[in-house]
Amino acid sequence: MRDGFIKVAAATPGLRVADCAYNAAEVVRLAREAAEKGARLIVFPELCLTGYTCGDLFLQQTLLDGALTALEIVCRETAALEAVVLAGLPLRVRGKLYNCAAVLCRGEVLAFVPKRNLPNYSEFYEQRHFVSGDALDCMEGVCVKNGEGETVCVPVVTGQVFACEEQPLFTFGVELCEDLWVAAPPSIELAQGGAHIIANLSASDELVGKAAYRRDLVRQQSARLACAYVYADAGTGESTQDLVFAGHDLIAENGTLLAESRRFTEGVVYADIDLERLAYERRRMNTFGAAETGVFSFSLPAADCDLADRHFPRLPFVPENSEKRVERCEEILTIQAAGLARRIAHTHAKTAVVGLSGGLDSTLALIVMAHAFDRLGLDRRGILAVTMPCFGTTARTRGNAEKLAEAYGVTLQTVDIKAAVDQHFADIGHDWDDHSVTFENAQARMRTLVLMDLANKQGGMVVGTGDLSELALGWATYNGDHMSMYGVNASIPKTLVRYLVDYEAGRAGGTLEAVLRDILDTPVSPELLPPTDGEISQKTEDLVGPYELHDFFLFYMLRFGYPPRKVYRAACHAFAGVYDAAVIKKWLTTFIRRFFTQQFKRSCLPDGPKVGTVALSPRGDWRMPSDACADLWLAEAEAL
Repeated sequence: MRDGFIKVAAATPGLRVADCAYNAAEVVRLAREAAEKGARLIVFPELCLTGYTCGDLFLQQTLLDGALTALEIVCRETAALEAVVLAGLPLRVRGKLYNCAAVLCRGEVLAFVPKRNLPNYSEFYEQRHFVSGDALDCMEGVCVKNGEGETVCVPVVTGQVFACEEQPLFTFGVELCEDLWVAAPPSIELAQGGAHIIANLSASDELVGKAAYRRDLVRQQSARLACAYVYADAGTGESTQDLVFAGHDLIAENGTLLAESRRFTEGVVYADIDLERLAYERRRMNTFGAAETGVFSFSLPAADCDLADRHFPRLPFVPENSEKRVERCEEILTIQAAGLARRIAHTHAKTAVVGLSGGLDSTLALIVMAHAFDRLGLDRRGILAVTMPCFGTTARTRGNAEKLAEAYGVTLQTVDIKAAVDQHFADIGHDWDDHSVTFENAQARMRTLVLMDLANKQGGMVVGTGDLSELALGWATYNGDHMSMYGVNASIPKTLVRYLVDYEAGRAGGTLEAVLRDILDTPVSPELLPPTDGEISQKTEDLVGPYELHDFFLFYMLRFGYPPRKVYRAACHAFAGVYDAAVIKKWLTTFIRRFFTQQFKRSCLPDGPKVGTVALSPRGDWRMPSDACADLWLAEAEAL
C-alpha cells in the first residue's frame, strides 16, 4: 500500500430471487474481476446471496440452508483472492433471523455483522422477518463451513473495527442500508473507533428524486466522519413486484464523490482511496472524537495501488465543472469584496490606493476594490490607482493599466519613480548596471513607499495585490510588494487569479473585456529588469517554475499533508504528457526549498480575507517557525 492508497470496489451482481447457487456464482465472478483489477475491499449488496426481495421465503428452511451453501461456495471460490469480500445473507442465531454481512478473507469467514436498524415503513417490512443486531447482548458464534469445507465457529459482532495487520491504515467498519439513514448511524462509532473505511451493504429501492438524496447522504457521511464510504446497492435482478432497484453504487472520500455507477445497470465501480489523507484529516481535527470499539484483526499482504481509479486535478484550486467554476468565481469575488468593504467602513478610509501595474494580480485587486465600493455605495472615483513606471515597465502593461483604470471609472495617477530610484542608488552607492536583487528590490520598495505616502496624504489605505502562490514561494520583496494595509489576494493562488479575471472579462463586455483579455495574455512578470526590444525580459515562470505546478504542490502539501514522494507521484500522475518526471522533481525541490526559507515573509503578513481551505496567514492558517529546517523534505525530494 504505497503512499497510503488502496483500491476498493462496490459491486452489484445480476441476481435471481431465491436462486442461491446462481447468486453465489455471480458474486464470485465479480469478486474475481475486482480482485484482478487490484481491489482489496470488495463490497456487495445486502442479502445478495438470496436476493433482498424474497419476502416470507426468508422464513423457509430451504432458503436459509441455500444461503449457507452459497456462502461456502463464495468462500471456496475466493480463497485465492488477496482481498476482503463483504456479502449479505440471512443468518439464524439462537432461533432468531438476522440480516447480516459476511466478512470474508482468503477463504475464511472472519465474522458476521448484523443489521441494527430495520425499516418497517412504507413498502419495507424487514421487521416481519428479521430482528435487530442490537438484540445480541454479547458476541455470538455461528457454525458454518469455510472454503475448505471445514465447520468453524464464526463470531457475530456489532461495533467492531476490522484492521489489517500488515497495513495499519487499512481499517473498516460495516453497516447495512438503513443503518446509514437513521439519526445516529453505527458508522459514527465505527469511525471514531478507528475505521477509515465504512462499507455499506444496501438494498435501496429507486424512487423519483431518491438517487440525489442517497448520493448526498453518502457523500456527507464521508465528510463528517473523515472517512471513505463504499455503498453497494441491490440491482435490477431483484423482484419488481412492487419496487424497482437500480444498483446505485457509490464511493465517496471525505465529502468528495469518487465513483458512481450508472443506475439500472450491474457491475463494479472502483476508487483508489487515500488512507493517509484520511488519517491526516483526523489528526488535524480536534473535534473528531474517539470511541471505544472492538478491533478484529485480519491478515492481507500489502500491494501497490496503480492509481488508475484516482483523479488528481491539475488545477486543484479551480473547479473542473464549468458551471461550478462560474458560481465559485462569483462567491470568491464576493468574499474578497465583503472583507475589503468591512475594512474600509471600519477605518473610515476616504480612499483606497492600489499600485496598478497592468498585470494579473493588481488587476484582480482593482476588480475587488470596484466591487467593494459598489457594495458600500461609494463613487469609484474614490479608488486611487497608481501606475509607477520604472526601468522594466513596458508600453503594453502601462497602457493596459491606464485603460483598466478608465474602464472601471477610478482615479488614475502616474508617478514615474525612475529619478527617485536613481537617487536612491546614488545614496547607497549601487551601480545602475548591477542588475542584482538590490536593483530589483529598490524599485519594489520605492513603489510601496509611494503608495503608503499617497494613502496617508489622501486619508486612505493601501490595498495589497500579492497572491497566495507568491507568498508560498516568497516571490515578493520584503517590505515592498509584500506589505499593504489589507491584502485582498492573500489566499488566491495564481492559477485561480487567472480564472477570476477571466470570469470578470466574460461578464464585462466591450472595452473592459478587451483590456482584461490582453492582460490575461501578458506574461507574468514583476517588470523589474529593463525590457528587451520593448518586450518583457523577466518572466517569472522561467525563474521560479510553472505556477500550475507550484499551486499543485502547495495544495497537496498543505491541505492533505502529502510528503514530497507522494506530492511527486500525484504530480506525475496529473501532469503526464505535460511535464516529465525530471521537470516535476526539479520544481518540487525548488518549491520545498523556497517554502521553508521564505517563511519569515509570511510571519508578518498584513490582514486579508481567507476564501479557501488553503491559506498562509500566521494568525491561524499556517504556523511555522521562520528558521525551520527543510532537510528532511529536501532529502526525500532529491532522492526521488
